[in-house]
Amino acid sequence: MTHTLVSVIGGRPAEAAPAATISSPNPSRTSDVVAEVALADAATFAAACAAAKRAQPSWADVPAPVRGRVAGAIGRIVEANKDSLARLVTRELGKPYPEALGEVQEIIDTCDFFLGEGRRLYGQTVPSEMPDKQLFTFRVPVGAVAVLTAGNFPVAVPSWYLIPALVAGNTVVWKPAEYAAASAMALFELIQAAGLPDGVLNIVFAEGQDAFAGLELGLRAGTIDKIGFTGSTAVGSRIGELAGRHLQAPCLELGGKNPMVVTPSADIALAVEGALFSGFGTAGQRCTSLGTLIVHESVHDEFLAQLSAAVASAAIGDPAQDVLYGPMLAQKFADRFEEYLGWIQPHHKVLGSSGTGKISAASPRAGFVGNPEDGIFYHPTIVDGVRPGDALFREETFGPLVSVTTYASIDDAIELANAPGYGLTASRATAAASPVSGCSTSSPAGRQ
Repeated sequence: MTHTLVSVIGGRPAEAAPAATISSPNPSRTSDVVAEVALADAATFAAACAAAKRAQPSWADVPAPVRGRVAGAIGRIVEANKDSLARLVTRELGKPYPEALGEVQEIIDTCDFFLGEGRRLYGQTVPSEMPDKQLFTFRVPVGAVAVLTAGNFPVAVPSWYLIPALVAGNTVVWKPAEYAAASAMALFELIQAAGLPDGVLNIVFAEGQDAFAGLELGLRAGTIDKIGFTGSTAVGSRIGELAGRHLQAPCLELGGKNPMVVTPSADIALAVEGALFSGFGTAGQRCTSLGTLIVHESVHDEFLAQLSAAVASAAIGDPAQDVLYGPMLAQKFADRFEEYLGWIQPHHKVLGSSGTGKISAASPRAGFVGNPEDGIFYHPTIVDGVRPGDALFREETFGPLVSVTTYASIDDAIELANAPGYGLTASRATAAASPVSGCSTSSPAGRQ
């Protein structure tokens, strides 16, 4: 019997009737339902914010080093359950098991770091220009924090919000992706096992529009003091606008195009190895996934031939096996990826697999691991010959698709890398130091 997950507010299951109930299926075997999820409405989300606000003063009164020890305890509890949590992530999101293990390790590492931060919440003493005056600054909590996270990193990325917020004395309302609800609830329960008081951490399962409406209610009521969001640029811009109307500055981690410049001096084999995992690991479903390869025209043909061969021979399929990547996270991402494939134009050259689109009996992939009909698996796609005006060049393509273009001079490469305007990450493959330093100071990546 499939377990139904419900929101937890103030230490108790949400009492309001769900707005809807959805299934969270295994994307590598869609007949396997991991959990049923009762979705909350906007009022329930706002109620969670009010509960967090009520619990915050007493949590802030707990000495910061003690809160740091709670983070350490969370790390040990997660470590003791590392394998089971990783296997759940693999089952619910289709992430290959080694990647899932690495993701859980990131939670442990985060907790280990913030264990010490509980003793480093330093203030300052500041010299005064006035006699007999002493000036001090203190680190104080922001208050009640709303955290909304995506499901491509269902437990690691949330920990980067939750653990620092808790150590700093804040309380949290966490709205995970509804298609990653089982993984989120497992992490929530592990965190709670460290002994957090009721209301310090609350989890709310909700559709995006209800969470947004709940944010608006909480901001109006003064029960949200900070918002953290990981997700699409389109939704992030709406949250930024909403927070700005209430004179708040949200933490936003959004989409990326993530160019990689391949220079004439690059070790081609090494560059191909990096591009393979960066572009196609997690089925290209990372905000930091490689989007466009900008290859010097003198090495374009050699690089493309080696990359195409590497992609064509990569193992794809069952994420419980030794594969480069597994399925799409959920059907909605497959549907969106189909739209991106529609951006391929006659002037493009497509490489990397025996087909494009969904892997199936009608469109097989050589060497596929498992039965493609069981899940939501897609061919890896390399699109050569993209131009700056193409949608494939300008927009994020969340999925196993990498575009390729060429450049003649380093100035051309920098212009092409900066053109889409995302500014999340960028990389260069080179054996020469000087082009790297020039690109580093000319790229906006990492500044936003």
